[in-house]
Amino acid sequence: MNHRCFTEINRLNLKIKSFIFNPDFRFSVLSNHGFYRHIDDEEFIKKLFLLKTGSELNLECPETFNEKIQWLKLYDRKPVYTTMVDKYEAKKYVAGIIGEKYIIPTLGVWDQFDEIDFSALPNQFVLKCTHDSGGIVIVKDKAEMNRKEAKRKLHKSLQKNYYYHSREWPYKNVRPRIIAEQYISDGAGLNDYKVFNFNGVPKIIQVDYDRFVNHKRNLYSTDWEFIDAQIRYPSDVSHVIERPGVLDEMLELARQLSKDMLFLRTDFYCIDHKIYFGELTLHHGSGFETFTPKEYGRELGKMLALPIEDA
Repeated sequence: MNHRCFTEINRLNLKIKSFIFNPDFRFSVLSNHGFYRHIDDEEFIKKLFLLKTGSELNLECPETFNEKIQWLKLYDRKPVYTTMVDKYEAKKYVAGIIGEKYIIPTLGVWDQFDEIDFSALPNQFVLKCTHDSGGIVIVKDKAEMNRKEAKRKLHKSLQKNYYYHSREWPYKNVRPRIIAEQYISDGAGLNDYKVFNFNGVPKIIQVDYDRFVNHKRNLYSTDWEFIDAQIRYPSDVSHVIERPGVLDEMLELARQLSKDMLFLRTDFYCIDHKIYFGELTLHHGSGFETFTPKEYGRELGKMLALPIEDA
């Protein structure tokens, strides 16, 4: 038995054990396979929230950031949100607000992997699905690309409706497609700047780094002061991230994109002092990420004013 087969068997065994002994994992797997599609969104979200956080979800008077994200998932629904989370359509939407110069060029879009004309693509590019999270293939050398593995990964993503994972309504009607983008980085050493905008105002900047090695996140104020807190992944105060020279420009772009929004996370990359738009996220972590200290989740909740709080 070769090493790859042994690794796959171990991975399968771990999944089986998790399915048997971890109710959160079991519920997630079954829901992804359509077993709970008959459950309405509110009932589903309440059940999932209890499984993931150990707490009952308070929708009548939500206080924490995660509770308020669940409220937004259920009660803040606009047709434009589907456009905003579609990785192909979002580029046109964002370009119409902040300009084409911030958009990573699209090299092609297809319904299926077999439609891709690889001869028309450059030596380096990125493939990703338009409708989910995680369906991505980074190609640094087309001659070395494992097309069989890429097809398997992307085809698997194309079969999923990301909405059923945790009932983020904007994803429900996104058309599943594959896009190719211009290659800008392999992700190693690349900082991902995620600006949290509350009621149209940038308040927090989450910087993700070392994503493919030892994923960490540092949090900063808009004045670039380190925040001693964590959202899911560990932070490292000794890992110095210099204030981007284009920070003010980035924050202005975030303001423009989040105008009239209750909450919106606007993601950017900064390469050679040039800003690139990443994506728009309406429900950070789908409202299930852990906060350390726990009170920090309540602090962020205070920053997000919902319409029901004015009633």
